[in-house]
Amino acid sequence: MIIFGRIFLGFGVGFANQAVPLFLSEIAPPNLRGALNISFQLFITIGILVSNLINYFTTNVHPHGWRISLGIAGVPALMLCLGSILICETPTSLIERHKVEEGRKVLRKIRGVENVDDEFDSIIHACEMAKQVKDPFRKLMKPVSRPQLVISICLQIFQQFTGINAIMFYAPVLFQTVGFGNDAALLSSVITGLVNVFSTVVSIYVVDRAGRRILLLEACVQMFISQVIIGIILFKELKTTGDNLSKGEAIFVVISVCTFVMGFAWSWGPLGWLIPSEIFPLETRSAGFAFAVSTNMLFTFIIGQAFLSMLCQMQAGIFFFFAAWVIIMGAFTWFLVPETKGVPVDAMVDKVWKQHWFWRSFMIEDDRPDVKVV
Repeated sequence: MIIFGRIFLGFGVGFANQAVPLFLSEIAPPNLRGALNISFQLFITIGILVSNLINYFTTNVHPHGWRISLGIAGVPALMLCLGSILICETPTSLIERHKVEEGRKVLRKIRGVENVDDEFDSIIHACEMAKQVKDPFRKLMKPVSRPQLVISICLQIFQQFTGINAIMFYAPVLFQTVGFGNDAALLSSVITGLVNVFSTVVSIYVVDRAGRRILLLEACVQMFISQVIIGIILFKELKTTGDNLSKGEAIFVVISVCTFVMGFAWSWGPLGWLIPSEIFPLETRSAGFAFAVSTNMLFTFIIGQAFLSMLCQMQAGIFFFFAAWVIIMGAFTWFLVPETKGVPVDAMVDKVWKQHWFWRSFMIEDDRPDVKVV
């Protein structure tokens, strides 16, 4: 029954992860798109924190504490269901389905001004281009779509190979390993959850000011240092399975874990969803983002299944494993991830991909006329 329920839950989570970032990217003005989209990640981190708190308080409720933890998950699901009834469609979605005047009306409503002609014309143009593509998945396989597809898939893979889900899934086990008791381990998970929430708030404030690339690169340095420090301490002190760290060293490990979570939460966490949701042209946007979401779910599953065994076999070496991946992520970002701050979603091809030193060579097949944007 639990497995059956988890399968249904997986469908719901998959649909939400596909729909919400695209919805936010389409309704957001370019100068606020990053902050508005990252609010999605903010409420995910709040959900993680709340779930950690619930687990902390139900751990001693015998024998049905675990049932309470699972059952309460129905509350946010009900909120999402009711909220979906109340919100409007995006202007792009309405215009794409031939509800042109309704799309103009919604655009005026969400922008708060009467004169939306320039943006409206840009959306009309993008929808006309999208109509010419009969099979978006086939278009996605062409070289002209390769930059967006490669970056979207790689960001999702790298997001998981930071080690964040492994650390968040098994934080209680990790803290028990370094000497905390059961309750203290769960409490430490609550602490990392709080760090996750407040760091995501930082990302909301910074992302449309500093840009995407600087956050990704800074976080790579921060996460690499944190992983190496944790790995060195554990490698040095936990020579046998039964050893525990001293109190000071255990606290330092928790601080290093929090520093790692902090770096992830204002960069690779939210930007792993933001960037793929904003870089695809309309004709391949849903199909491309579907690939990104599917990749994320697949590698979340792989890391979740493998981490505990890897931790047992590699012990402290697991942190050096993830640190090596952070170096690869940093190099990928430096050379191949362009800045998208402030660029309208329907102008990405002309203003981003055709200007990039490497990806512009894939744009030679693009027969789209220049997009009219202000």
